Amino acid sequence: MKRLLLGDEAIALGALHAGLSGVYAYPGTPSTEITEFIQGDKLARERNVHSRWCTNEKTAMEAALGMSYAGKRALVCMKHVGMNVCADAFVNSAITGCNGGLIVLAADDPSMHSSQNEQDSRFYGKFAMIPVFEPSNQQEAYDMVEEAFALSERLKEPVLMRVVTRLAHSRAAVEIHDAKAENELSPETDRTHWVLLPGNAKRQYAALIEKQPVIAEAAADSEFNRLELCEDEPENKTGVICCGIGYNYVKEAVGNTMNVLKVSQYPLPEKDIVALAAVSENLLVVEDGQPVVEELVRGMLGAGYPVYGRLTGALPRAGELNPDNVAKALGVESNKVYDPSPVLAGRPPQFCQGCGHRDVYNALREVVAEFGDKARVFGDIGCYTLGALPPFTAIDSCVDMGASITMAKGAADAGVHPSIAIIGDSTFTHSGMTGLLDAVNDHSNIVVVISDNLTTGMTGGQDSAGTSKYEAICVALGVDPAHVRVIVPQPTKVEQIKEMIREEIAYPDVSVIIPRRECIQTLARHARQKAAARKQ
Repeated sequence: MKRLLLGDEAIALGALHAGLSGVYAYPGTPSTEITEFIQGDKLARERNVHSRWCTNEKTAMEAALGMSYAGKRALVCMKHVGMNVCADAFVNSAITGCNGGLIVLAADDPSMHSSQNEQDSRFYGKFAMIPVFEPSNQQEAYDMVEEAFALSERLKEPVLMRVVTRLAHSRAAVEIHDAKAENELSPETDRTHWVLLPGNAKRQYAALIEKQPVIAEAAADSEFNRLELCEDEPENKTGVICCGIGYNYVKEAVGNTMNVLKVSQYPLPEKDIVALAAVSENLLVVEDGQPVVEELVRGMLGAGYPVYGRLTGALPRAGELNPDNVAKALGVESNKVYDPSPVLAGRPPQFCQGCGHRDVYNALREVVAEFGDKARVFGDIGCYTLGALPPFTAIDSCVDMGASITMAKGAADAGVHPSIAIIGDSTFTHSGMTGLLDAVNDHSNIVVVISDNLTTGMTGGQDSAGTSKYEAICVALGVDPAHVRVIVPQPTKVEQIKEMIREEIAYPDVSVIIPRRECIQTLARHARQKAAARKQ
């Protein structure tokens, strides 16, 4: 049986069919559709597969590790920058090992379609010394999940699976199989490797190092890695190492006319690389992301062997690869069908009409202007980041999840006044609460605006962990209840919002303003759902 699936959906269905018991995730493009697919799947509902959103990627990683501890198969999903948030638990999970199969899915975003950077998650797999899978197409994505779970349980180690935006968000027909049963509940009985006191951790680290030859052998023997040598000697003496989705670009450019090594499971298959180098005058490394493999191959073959790729300029140093720039690097003609049309004008993103964030920024911009060049507004990650663009140009920074509050605090410590933070509801519970606690403990002279649209709007309207709890959270963290203020952001209340901001700027301590109105998109969606329910 075949189904037409996004890469994300193929991963989700592959996990369900491999006996998944729980998916843990925080929404982040391009990974979001994995969890959403599981949430809507009939089999997942029948089996009561856990699929609620987590507060952040660290809590997701730790909960998935707990499910693995109990002997069940768990999947934890995030975008690439989420790996930074969960890194503590992720790296240590390689030291504790796992019980039930554990897959960490990182969706990287080359070209930064919706991200602050284009870091490559394969570095994390090498750093943690665990197996890494990188599918080249949707069918492999589906098939790999079962193999990754099996390898995880065989090695008693978590496995990292890395995909990129183009694979996550493109569709293909996928041959599927029957679903396997879930693992039986079998909580871990050996406590020593789960309690990372130094004595235990040293033994576990030594055990992880001892597993490295087995991990390397698994990659060398993997069906997902393949050395494809031409029957006749090719005209082009360049050998090509293709990683993940790059294999498709190479095949589209040169077909079967060059010697190719397809890499979709790591560590690198060293024997195959040496064999490819032996029949090639030089090697081109085609990898979407950073030059992870190019650097490793250079070290493997020595300085005397010519290796080309992103580091040498043979391929672009930044951004996504595509069949055109790969073809150029291979010295073949292409139709350049991927060049953007010069007649299309760029259109920057903007707030939806009727969005409550508009009213907040209209008020904030006017109040900030009253202080000349003295005021600073520190922004955060979410759809409200669009307040940095015209016509609002209302925020002065946006660095990472939760940075608005702590940067506002640091600026206030340095003497900036007024120092204002604006953060979304989901981002606040993700990583803003600890910053607010620091500000409270230091009696920082800042105003925190938690722009609450009752959802995680940036990624499509997922549940927000703190809905209906924000006032209580702020008071519990120590903010004076008299300075935790709520208002409905509407055009008719802009003057009221402005006056509220002025009053809290005048208060010489931490204050919180919560403009609350449901996202216009989820409001419309809920209205349609209610109308449909009434008709039934």
